[in-house]
Amino acid sequence: MFPTISIGPLAFPTAGLLTILGVYVLLSVVERAALRLGQDANRLYSLAVTTVVAGFVGARLTFVLLYWPAYRTDLLSIVWPLNSGFNVWGGLFVALAAGFFYGRFHQLAPWPTLDALVPGVIVGLIIVSLIDFLAGPGFGKLTSAPWGITQFSVRRHPVQIYEILVGLLALFSWWQFHRDRLFAGQLFLLATALYSGGRLFVDAFRENAWIAANGIHILQVICLILMLASLYGLGQLAEKTAVNRA
Repeated sequence: MFPTISIGPLAFPTAGLLTILGVYVLLSVVERAALRLGQDANRLYSLAVTTVVAGFVGARLTFVLLYWPAYRTDLLSIVWPLNSGFNVWGGLFVALAAGFFYGRFHQLAPWPTLDALVPGVIVGLIIVSLIDFLAGPGFGKLTSAPWGITQFSVRRHPVQIYEILVGLLALFSWWQFHRDRLFAGQLFLLATALYSGGRLFVDAFRENAWIAANGIHILQVICLILMLASLYGLGQLAEKTAVNRA
C-alpha cells in the first residue's frame, strides 16, 4: 500500500524505516519492562541488543550460505546492500542461541528474564505486522465486512490489523498482571498464550497463509503448540507455587 515514505524530495523504503524504528521501540520496551519488574535494566537491555544483532547477522549469513553461488564472485555484496536477502528461520535460530548463551554466561534467571523480554518480542511482532500491512505482500481473504480494506480493487480482511490488535491485547495483559504476578514466568506464559491463541484464530483470514501440501496452515499448528505449551506451563507453575506456599 505504501512501499515508500516521502520526506521532502527523498523517498525512503517503508520497511527499512519501520524496522529501524521497531528495533528502537523494542529495546526501549525491554528496558522499561525490566525496570517495572525490578530487574537489572542494563543487563536486560544488553541481552536484547545482543539477540537483535545476532538475529540480523544470522539471517543475512544464512541467506548468503543458501545462495552462495550468487555471492562468491562478489564478496562485497554480502555486506552491501542490506535491503534484501535475509532468512527468517536462520536469524531466529541464531538470535535464540545468542540470547540463551548470553543469559547463561551472565547467570540470568530464565523465568524472570523471559517475563521482562516478552513485551519487546510482542512489540517486534506488531512492527512486523505493520510492515506487512503498509509495504509487504500479505493480504487477507475476500470479505464484504464494513471494516474490510480495498486492495487491488477488491475488499479484503485487514488481517495485519487483526494481528496488531492481538499483539496489543497480549501487551495489555502483561501490563495488567505485572504488579500482581503470582510467580516468575506468569507474564511470559500468559502473554505467549494470548498472542499465539489470537494468531491461531487470525491466520484463518490470511489469503497467503503458509500452507503445507495437505492444506494445513503451518503457522496455526505452531501457534496451537505454543498456546497449549504456555497454558500447561501456567498450570504447572501455579501448582508448584501453591504447594510451596502451603
